[in-house]
Parts: sequence; structure tokens; C-alpha cells
Amino acid sequence: MNNLDYEKILSDKVKNVKFSGIRKFFDIAATMDNVISLSVGEPDFKTPWAIRRKAILSLETGHTRYSSNSGMAELRDEVCKYMQNLIGVTYNPKNEIVMTVGGSEAIDIAIRALVNNGDEVLVPEPCFVCYSPIVELTGGVSVPIVTKVEDNFKLTPEALKAAITPKTKALILPFPNNPTGGVMRRGELEKIAEVLRGTNIITISDEIYAELTYGGSDLNKHVSIASLEGMRERTIVINGFSKAFAMTGWRLGWVSGPEPILTQILKIHQYAIMCSPTTSQYAAITALSSPEVRSDIEFMVNEYDMRRRLCVKSFNDMGLTCFNPEGAFYVFPCIKSTGLTSEEFCERLIKAKRVAVVPGTAFGASGEGFVRVSYAYSLKHLTDAFARIEEFLNELI
Repeated sequence: MNNLDYEKILSDKVKNVKFSGIRKFFDIAATMDNVISLSVGEPDFKTPWAIRRKAILSLETGHTRYSSNSGMAELRDEVCKYMQNLIGVTYNPKNEIVMTVGGSEAIDIAIRALVNNGDEVLVPEPCFVCYSPIVELTGGVSVPIVTKVEDNFKLTPEALKAAITPKTKALILPFPNNPTGGVMRRGELEKIAEVLRGTNIITISDEIYAELTYGGSDLNKHVSIASLEGMRERTIVINGFSKAFAMTGWRLGWVSGPEPILTQILKIHQYAIMCSPTTSQYAAITALSSPEVRSDIEFMVNEYDMRRRLCVKSFNDMGLTCFNPEGAFYVFPCIKSTGLTSEEFCERLIKAKRVAVVPGTAFGASGEGFVRVSYAYSLKHLTDAFARIEEFLNELI
């Protein structure tokens, strides 16, 4: 006979954390037939063959043992070269890079290394679902900063200044942004850096979508706040292989930053994880060093760009005003004109037309009136979904 009182046994912090709003509609879709899902941010491309080939070879030759806690030395060397090329910042592979189980672990251990009970972490919203729950699990206080469509969903220096208090420990900088596709350009980041220089606030810059920016010129390339004067020493950069390299299931990312912070991050990683998957690490060396893979990434980015333009045009043509995203692979159309809440819109759409999208409120209260649509899907998948969404809107009138 079970006489345990689980309510008393379980952690209050864990019980108070809500389940991901992204997965709710993904799970509903899994129970229904003929559903077109636009709900998950997972590339529809297969991992490039050169990467898979290296993983297969590593298994065939028996490379299945633990790596060092920080990750394989050769891989950390390649990550540092990649970071130098991508954002123009130099890191020491010996003590300023830790390979993690996806970007998600990197976010978790970065926050845990910084936050004490009562510390405040500033989180621009709408944003990816994990930041605030992790802050709360550490005993910190998540402080949302609302970004607005009229500002192209960018963090403004005025909003940042207004949110800072003596308890502020860190700022999450989630750009390119999930779910909005918003991007911070160099001039805009300079204004944010001006606010942060001279403070004791650390920036956690989540740059998992750094390769996925659009516009076709060097002026539109990704810029990391860590590359700006005086910001390297006060910035932790998160990145990984899931998005640009189409390696979601390989679960490999990294965290980079100043040695005094990375030393503490490594301790958490040692006890919680030990090391990242060895097979994935071998594959990642090829991912970063192969010209063949670089060509594959360029192809995928061009495909996403084409899908992005299709999505924006399709929603605007339907009468749902859609912000033109400059990064990631999401659009964030406004559905206020329907008179429905974000949750109502998504529930009615999936029941009536078998199309799954995510309510904007899954990414913070400021997401009300919007829905997130992933375009990490084929053109046919997208066009079929848009036809159903248009039918749904016409039947609402």
C-alpha cells in the first residue's frame, strides 16, 4: 500500500515550474491523424553526410570511451577556430571552452554558475522557454523585459536600464531570437554594451542561431556582443550544432567565456554530466572543419531564407500581420484580428484543420496575440499548412 505524500516529498521549486508550451501542441498532434505540424524548431534536413560518415568511422574503429570533461582537445581547438571566424573573438581551448550536451545544458550550467538565491536575471521576452525556469530552479528571480513588434522585437537600451536593480546579476541575450526571429545588429548591440560596461552584470548570449541570419550582405551577418569593446570579459557565449548543422539528436553544444567563469561551469558539468557524447564529438570535428559541410550549411541557409519569405508573404496575404524576421527559422504572426487568444487560436486550429502551431504565450506573457510558426519544414509541408490555415480564417468570419 502506497502511503507516501508526494506533495511533501517533491521540491516546491520543481512543482512550480510549468511544462513547455511548445511540447503541449506537439503532443496533441501526436494523438491525431493527418496533422501538419509547424510547432517544433527542428531542421527537416538530414545531418550532412560528411558528419555522419565521421561518426560511423569513429564507432567502427572503437572510439567509444569517455572524453575529457571539457571535451576532446581537437574539438575544442576547432571550436575556437570557428568562433574566431564567426564572431571574431579568441578563446583559449584549454580553459575557456566546455563541450556540453546541447546548447540546453550550456544555458543551464551557465545560469547555475552565476545565480545565488534572490539574484535577478533579466530575460527579454518573448523568448525560448527554458531561461526563466532554470533561473527559478537556482533560486534566482527571472525579470522579464518586454520586447515589442514596433521595435522589431529588439532589446532597447531604455528598457534594459529600467530593468536593472542592485540585485541584477545577469542578462540573457537571446538573439537571433526564438520565437520572433528578431536580430540585434552591431549598432544596437553597442547601445546595450554601453549600459552594461562598468557594471558587474554578466551577459549570457545564446547564439545557437548565429549562422541563420538573412539579408545577403556582410552588414547582415551575425554580431556577438562578446566581440564589442570591453564585453568579452563580461559575456558567456552559448552555441551548438543542433540548428545550423542539422544535428538536433546528436546533443552537442558548447559554452565559452572568461576562464574564471568557465572554471566554475566545468565543475557543474563534471558532476552533472561527466562529458558530452564521444561519437558526437568526433562528428563535430568534421562539422567544423569540412569544406563539404560548409557548403551544406550555405545550402540550408538559402533554403530557410526562401521559406522565410514565403511564410511572411503568406500570412500577410491572409490578413495576419507578420513581422519580417531576420534570423532563426520562425515567424511570429499577429492573430489579434481574429478576436481569439493565442491559446484559443492554436487549439481551434489544430482541432478544425489539423495544423499545429505554438501560442505566443508559451514564450512569455508578452507573446499574447501572436503564434509561433516554424519554417524548418519543406515547401510542400508549409504550403499545405497555409492552405488549411487560410480555410480556418475564412470560416471564422
